[in-house]
Amino acid sequence: MSERTLLVVDAANVVGSVPDGWWRDRHGAAERLRDRLAARAERDGGCGDEEVVLVVEGAAREVASVPGVRVVAAGGSGDDRIVELVAAEGRGRRCVVVTADRELRARVAALGAEVAGPRSVR
Repeated sequence: MSERTLLVVDAANVVGSVPDGWWRDRHGAAERLRDRLAARAERDGGCGDEEVVLVVEGAAREVASVPGVRVVAAGGSGDDRIVELVAAEGRGRRCVVVTADRELRARVAALGAEVAGPRSVR
């Protein structure tokens, strides 16, 4: 496939996978994850073959995009927004969703996406 891989990251799930006090500052925790993803993209050659999308919800909705990471705020359910993104943007190219949520994993796999656990981006 010539198109870049779509890497969709479930921010709430990835942030929540490590008990490091994230609940005291959900917005800050999502920003730190975004910045780690951006640094990863830069190390890998400035986005290279991946389009990174970080889906945020709740208190993290105001997190802004940065070069290398597009941030998408879910108006309601983050899981539903991820499924919408996979359906709309993942067809015809490799799509990987990063989450540990079993139900979400099943929903995106039914659309042809691959799934990876939070450790793959932490």
